[in-house]
Amino acid sequence: MKSNEFLLVFWKGHKTNELQPSAVMLKRHLKYWHEWVISLAVNDLLASQLRRWDTGGRVLKPDRSIIEGPFKENNELIAGLITIYANDYQEANEIALGCPILDLGGTVEIRMAVSNSLNVISNY
Repeated sequence: MKSNEFLLVFWKGHKTNELQPSAVMLKRHLKYWHEWVISLAVNDLLASQLRRWDTGGRVLKPDRSIIEGPFKENNELIAGLITIYANDYQEANEIALGCPILDLGGTVEIRMAVSNSLNVISNY
């Protein structure tokens, strides 16, 4: 078993029609996603299943106001996320390079889970 968990956040552009795949491309692309996630699971690299999220959501601002819809200033939306097992960032990067969202112009954000040594919650 790998020693660290990494969060992979999948970002996808949404503003223009040319960024959106055709129905045929989408079907093929979903097949690649399925194959990629299965390969992660078979190799004991998958810490959590891929989950899809709605395209709505809410953003809470510092003044406590609530905005409906995602924060769209960068023209990207979170398309999904998973957690994987890897030894270090280099290995997590190599795993993420196989992510099918890259083929559609999306990006993958990689974050390593921090240890629970601070155990902040137990202090409350």
